[in-house]
Amino acid sequence: MTRIGVQLCKFAAMYAIVDIETTGSRVGSDKIIEIAIVKHDGKQIVDSFSSLINPEIGIPYFITQLTGINSEMLQNAPRFYEVAKQIVEFTEGCIFVAHNVRFDYSFVKREFLDLGFHYHRKRLCTVRLSRKLIPGLKSYSLGRLADSLGFSIAKEERHRAYGDAYATAQIFGLLLERSSDLMGPQLEWAIEDEIKSALLPPAIPAEKVEAIPQTAGVYLFHGQNGEPIYIGKARNIRKRIYEHFKPDHKSNKDIHFKNFISEVTYQETGNELTALLLENHLVKQHKPQYNVALKRSEFTYGLFYDFTKTGYIRFFIKRAAKNSQLVTPLSEKVNKRAYLENLVLQYNLCQSLCEVHSGVGRCMNRQFGICLGACVGAEEVETYNERAMKVIVNHSFPEPSFFIFGKGRTLDEQTVVWVEDGFFKGWGFFDPQFNDGSIGFLKMAVDKYPHDKDAQTIIRAAIKKIPESEILYYQSELQQNNL
Repeated sequence: MTRIGVQLCKFAAMYAIVDIETTGSRVGSDKIIEIAIVKHDGKQIVDSFSSLINPEIGIPYFITQLTGINSEMLQNAPRFYEVAKQIVEFTEGCIFVAHNVRFDYSFVKREFLDLGFHYHRKRLCTVRLSRKLIPGLKSYSLGRLADSLGFSIAKEERHRAYGDAYATAQIFGLLLERSSDLMGPQLEWAIEDEIKSALLPPAIPAEKVEAIPQTAGVYLFHGQNGEPIYIGKARNIRKRIYEHFKPDHKSNKDIHFKNFISEVTYQETGNELTALLLENHLVKQHKPQYNVALKRSEFTYGLFYDFTKTGYIRFFIKRAAKNSQLVTPLSEKVNKRAYLENLVLQYNLCQSLCEVHSGVGRCMNRQFGICLGACVGAEEVETYNERAMKVIVNHSFPEPSFFIFGKGRTLDEQTVVWVEDGFFKGWGFFDPQFNDGSIGFLKMAVDKYPHDKDAQTIIRAAIKKIPESEILYYQSELQQNNL
């Protein structure tokens, strides 16, 4: 088939222009209360269908104020399953068109999913199409777009499914009519491009997402003020970004934040570990509205340990502790006594060596015959420290100081993650051919990042999966001084 033949075939497509009214914006918990479908053959409106829908749940007051639809009007209206077959048949072979198609399509798809039916249609967003065909407008809302195209929508028809669907159909027809003269054969290809990228946010060009690499890294969705509203990590950045815009939304957040995305940026990290660490840092730095986890700022307190003059391991909690080693970061809100008492109980430690007993001589547990006597030198140092070391191993890293090597952004690059004396120091990139094997060189390759509990958890989990050959353990100056 010639290119002209292909274009004519595409131009002959049938379009089902859809608008819905709902009880709210939460896919899955809110329901459709009205649906309208206007069928368009690319030249003119040829048919229409509309119906109120009984959602079998209450109608919020603000929805009634917005749409004029109340519970009494819906009492005798059909349930969705009663009109489902009509919707399937009416949209069969059509491209599903809507003004902000992600919203309408997601609700319709979910209603069918609740019935055990997989509803799928090609999709086209008139917001995205109008941005491409008529760039530079201040607003692409349905009302403002209609005004810019030379017609107005009657007030009583706004926020009712048929009125909005009919207005969208008029806009769609005018876009085709006005743009056909300017773009000629390219118009159908522009429409086809928008069908492929219909579920992307209206302000994000498909070519921008296509240019994003399929490598490990972190991506940022920015709001209209430029600030990140969501930050994520991925092994394949481009694939993960597209997954965000699928219509099968699993949470209310999925559909909410996408409507506010005005920009997408990303940073390649080379591998998943460094992507996790960068995501953790950026979320804490920017505190994006739609990130739930990882927002907590760095932990300033910690569980530390050192050695008594007689060689016993001693645990304590402080804001910072020089000449001591961190076991794990803790929140300032931690109940110090309860936390340490739990360690005493769980590992059969001495209260005097865990800041639970502050007096001289026997601790309280020794008096009751529970403590094995480290507080009075009755238990061998090696035997006691064997149990105390389990606390360190179970709460921190296998060794206090080490580097983790990983895949870089290119074949000529590697990443290095640095931990010293139990503290995460940072990570960075380096060229292996210039690596002289020194600790100093590796430290110079690292960009500094703050230590926090989440970073420690990320690294601890990674170490369990990483081959020993990719980890370099070493003794820090502090460790050497404690020998």
